[in-house]
Amino acid sequence: MKVTGDQALVKKINKSIVLHTIRRHSPLSRAKVSEMTGLNKATVSNLVAELCTQELVTEVGPGESSGGRKPLMLHFNTMAGSVIGIELRVKQLTAVLCDLSGGILYESDFSLENHDFPYVLEQMKKLISGCIINAPESPYGIVGIGVGVPGMVDENGVVLFAPNLGWEMVELRAILEAEFSVPVTIDNEANAGAQGELNFGAAREVRHLLYISAGSGIGSGIIIGGELYKGARGYAGETGHMTIEAQGKPCSCGSRGCWELYASEKTYDNPDLSLPAHTTPELVRFAAGGQEDALHHFSTMGEYLGIGVTNLINSFNPELIVIGGALSEAEEWLGEPLRRVVAERTLPYHKQQLEITFSKLGSRGTMIGAGFSAVMHFLGDIRVTL
Repeated sequence: MKVTGDQALVKKINKSIVLHTIRRHSPLSRAKVSEMTGLNKATVSNLVAELCTQELVTEVGPGESSGGRKPLMLHFNTMAGSVIGIELRVKQLTAVLCDLSGGILYESDFSLENHDFPYVLEQMKKLISGCIINAPESPYGIVGIGVGVPGMVDENGVVLFAPNLGWEMVELRAILEAEFSVPVTIDNEANAGAQGELNFGAAREVRHLLYISAGSGIGSGIIIGGELYKGARGYAGETGHMTIEAQGKPCSCGSRGCWELYASEKTYDNPDLSLPAHTTPELVRFAAGGQEDALHHFSTMGEYLGIGVTNLINSFNPELIVIGGALSEAEEWLGEPLRRVVAERTLPYHKQQLEITFSKLGSRGTMIGAGFSAVMHFLGDIRVTL
């Protein structure tokens, strides 16, 4: 198949390449940008001049000289605008206001009493409005809103099915765009978390990544060859609903024995357990104090996490697994049993050069990743595939 483009398209692609090279690697000189992109120096200079006029790139200098005149150094202007990243959890709404490089400027949260959509939407609007009020002055203002939700989302930002919320066919993107008049991106929360880790956290430069979002449920963001894998229709990653107990507990998805029933915060609601608390932050505090029930429960959860992770390792053969979400805060007690089960059960060749780590972004990974998707929408992440 022949792929063609006029000069305007070629220029747009080259401009995007220059911008994202500066965004990822600044400070850079024009000569270094030319070397890294393969574009000639005149083209780079012209495109940089446009980006400076647009206030997306700034010049600071001079830099180190290699023999001639000291060059001006190019920086990505992280404060050209702000984005809002939101994570919708089963029991909580959380939001961050970020600059264009994922730096947190403001954050807020709200405990959810129920999952009725009108109620959740009203709280979401309040959080977004609070972020807008706290946004610093910038050339572009709020450039987008990104939302991570625990469910299946289509390309139009419609939440097709979120079993832990009881939602079906919710047109969340259209509703928020009509309310706030800025572009909105909606994605599965694990996909957003994977993007957060890939760009700002533990998975930078990783080509084959599994991001496990473990909190009120479990989902996976799958990175293959450096790209987010969404499957044939965009619904890949619902790993929390893979069966690990054939005749196990019934799940809200309609199946039985789903992984998240044994390795997520859903376990806290088991009436047969004598837990001192029913939220992860509180249980972490009890575990840190040596409380036996909290320690035992985290150990059991870690083993079940390990069973599911083993299945994913044997299926996808990743180079890195990142455990994120609310349960990443319990790394001290989950990590050892998880890694032990993986070591015992994973196929030997799959374990070679495999690393398992916990999120460096903690429970904020999904929000930061959701905000990053809004940044990419604003900057225009243009690619041409032949």
